[in-house]
Amino acid sequence: MQVFNVQGMSCGHCVKAITEAVQARDPAASVRVDLAAKEVGVESALTVEQVIAAISEEGYEVKVA
Repeated sequence: MQVFNVQGMSCGHCVKAITEAVQARDPAASVRVDLAAKEVGVESALTVEQVIAAISEEGYEVKVA
């Protein structure tokens, strides 16, 4: 599982937006969001760069945790 630090997440809408952004690129991806820790865990065939791009396009600041 790849873990990312994501700034700007605050609610359920954020969780949904990030999950859908990643799953749009890899429908089989498993996405775990921890709002309190500002972390997103992704299990996917996508590269780290592809996951970062998907989340960044939603307007969040992302880096590898």
